[in-house]
Amino acid sequence: MVKKIIWSLVFILAAALLQSTIFSRLEIYVQAIPDIALCILVYVAYVNGAMTGQLTGFFSGLILDFLSSAPLGLNSFIRTLIGGSAGFMKGTFYLDPFFLPMALCAGATILKAVVIYLLHLFFKGSIPAYSLFNLTLWVELGMNTLLAPALFAFLKLFQTLLAGTRENA
Repeated sequence: MVKKIIWSLVFILAAALLQSTIFSRLEIYVQAIPDIALCILVYVAYVNGAMTGQLTGFFSGLILDFLSSAPLGLNSFIRTLIGGSAGFMKGTFYLDPFFLPMALCAGATILKAVVIYLLHLFFKGSIPAYSLFNLTLWVELGMNTLLAPALFAFLKLFQTLLAGTRENA
């Protein structure tokens, strides 16, 4: 399990660096960029289960907290919830190559926005929230949803590094 988490964190760190450097320069219309690190977390959590999802979510959130100007622990909290939620669905559905990745990544993006909004209500000055009337959330949701099948197919190429075997699962 530790090896899967470490490799997952390597992939998430690479995605976070891509998001913060290259993708931030390629913003589409409303300053929205796809959250590829979130989709990688969803894949890892779904194929490995809740515990691996929570641990990967926590440590990937710490990495993102240090890379961003977010309050320390914000991304860790959100991604731990998302990793645990996606991990609880392990084995519930057949991982088809198209619809389930889209649904999982769309659900994770919506859960991220809802949790950020709820935290914004408690900590008004320090946590900016998505606005339902601004296109940023909806463009990010669309990009995450549309990129999910290709990203899951790419991650399946590294299944020996990222996914647990039947004996461990």
